[in-house]
Amino acid sequence: MRLSKLILFCWSISLATAYAQKSPNVVYILCDDLGYGDVQFLNKERGKIPTPHIDQLAQQSMTFTDAHSGSSVCTPTRYGVLTGRYAWRSELQAGVLLGGKEFSPLIDQDRLTVPSLLARANYHSAAIGKWHLGFHFVDENGDSLSVKNKNFSSGVPMGTRVPDGPITRGFDYYYGFHHAASMSTLIENDKVVAEVAPVEMLDLLSKRACTYITERAQSTEPFFLYLALNSPHSPIVPSAKWQGKSGVGSYGDYVMQTDDVLGQVMDALAKNGLDENTLVIFTSDNGCSYPAANGKKLVNEYGHYPSAQFRGYKSDIWEGGHRVPFIVRWTGTIKAGTVNTQTICATNLMATCAEITGLKIPDDAGEDSYSMWPLLIGKKVKSTAPIVSHSINGMFSIRDGKWKLELCPGSGGWSNPTDAAAQKKDLPEIQLYNILADEGEQHNVYQENPAVVAKLTKKLMKIIDDGRSTPGSRRSNDVPIDVYKKGLTENTTEKH
Repeated sequence: MRLSKLILFCWSISLATAYAQKSPNVVYILCDDLGYGDVQFLNKERGKIPTPHIDQLAQQSMTFTDAHSGSSVCTPTRYGVLTGRYAWRSELQAGVLLGGKEFSPLIDQDRLTVPSLLARANYHSAAIGKWHLGFHFVDENGDSLSVKNKNFSSGVPMGTRVPDGPITRGFDYYYGFHHAASMSTLIENDKVVAEVAPVEMLDLLSKRACTYITERAQSTEPFFLYLALNSPHSPIVPSAKWQGKSGVGSYGDYVMQTDDVLGQVMDALAKNGLDENTLVIFTSDNGCSYPAANGKKLVNEYGHYPSAQFRGYKSDIWEGGHRVPFIVRWTGTIKAGTVNTQTICATNLMATCAEITGLKIPDDAGEDSYSMWPLLIGKKVKSTAPIVSHSINGMFSIRDGKWKLELCPGSGGWSNPTDAAAQKKDLPEIQLYNILADEGEQHNVYQENPAVVAKLTKKLMKIIDDGRSTPGSRRSNDVPIDVYKKGLTENTTEKH
């Protein structure tokens, strides 16, 4: 009898241990406009901004050097991260959410999100920081309030409600703001609770994230923290403590302050004994904003290249627009100090969380999400699925192995030549690059490789028409997809 009880006890302990191993806390840190080359570890020769905490995290983690955000601007990337679905399948075919009618939530209320998936495994979920996926501000009478204002200090009155924000899209708790033009409005859950200056926001988000970690450390249930920073996006407002620290101007100072936020979060995990059971992902929503960061001065005066060896910046279909830092740590589970060169996409978060927790994604969710778990534990994967990227003007590219096909004549964004300028120069309407041999996308080899162009075009069209890139039943896109954007060569979104 005693032996049976002992066996039963040991069995229950082993099950509990297995569950703990499969259900780590998840901390997803999403920087805003942090370029691949802004991380010194990834840009040792031409990166001039010190990033000690990011570099230290890389030493403890697996770093993906061929990771992509799925879009070269923020709203679509955030949609993809939280839904596992490319944003161009939604109503948003170009640009980002701004104001007025465009403030309607982009994520349908009945769509599965990462937090609503993890809730099935008893996770508590918090979103702290920038949302930029649409919600309405309403007054006490339920009437909508507009924040369509280019002034970065604009906001809405305290007490204003947010009836369709993050806590209606799977999160248990929210603390943050919508986007840069409403950054003086600080929201907690579904109500505006404070008015703040933009320079205060990053510190507020950092402190609230660390407090949340400390609070959740007291619970036996796992948590998911989606920490979406406002930096180093414009307005570039490093706090007084960080001004002049980098020697690379205010942008460099802001990147250093962003790096310090990571350090604070990692310290909070360590102090609460959560290192070994927390999956940490550090990444960015797109490349550096050349106009906002004063990229010309960064390069010419400071010798800092925010896109490293890659061509383009935020907004562009070229690599600098959507190739991002992507560092993953799970102490004791993921081998420290490793580099992975496989191609991955930010949409993979949902499937990865599902595999780690033993959850199943329904057929109508996560249509473009592949699990990274085999890669994270060091399994040899022959190849990964093709990745589709999207520029601010809605231009498409598909990456499959060494080949990248871009269905536009220019940058697809703000960089020169823009698509309109490229058309005036009679540049080819498509671009094909061997990315492994030509990381800077300098040699368009579409004419020499018509079979590759045809093959990639066919793959892209199938991914679009099937409503998914993962195995499963055919799904519908929310709107018809105009692949070549014949009527659109320039996006009116202000450069920021």
